[in-house]
Amino acid sequence: MDVILDILKYALPSVFLLLLCYMMLSNFMENEEKRRSYFLKKETQKSALPIRLQAYERLSLFLERITPDRLLLRLSSKGMNVQQYRSLLVNAIRQEFEHNLSQQIYLSDEAWKLVVTAKSATVGIINNVAEELDPKLEGIELSKAILNKVMEMESFPTKKALGFLKREVKRDF
Repeated sequence: MDVILDILKYALPSVFLLLLCYMMLSNFMENEEKRRSYFLKKETQKSALPIRLQAYERLSLFLERITPDRLLLRLSSKGMNVQQYRSLLVNAIRQEFEHNLSQQIYLSDEAWKLVVTAKSATVGIINNVAEELDPKLEGIELSKAILNKVMEMESFPTKKALGFLKREVKRDF
């Protein structure tokens, strides 16, 4: 019995010391890993920040360009009927959207949803107004009808999305 007590007298403090060393080392290693991860993330953010800001800029420009009043000024309706002009407007919006499609990886999901909604709403308004008109009328009539429709609306979806992008940039940067 004395032998067992002598063994425990020396073994117990050794086991306790071993556990203490293990806990200290694992804690140190965990903190070191967190520190490395933090510095890596910080470095990555330094290089990603300009790219993210550029994505917000490009999508802000996209939203401005597809706002009906600017879109109609940019794309002339000369020599086109309603159907041709509608097609020109919708194709311009789709091309512009496809050109900026890759920017979604730099935005929050909510911001991207608002951008897609604004694009879809603009296309929808153009299509709905064009359906109400005689397809053989001049394209200028479509322009007038679209502007009238937009002026009746309280808030256009592109303005809502643009406002959200601005708030998100101010909040995050």
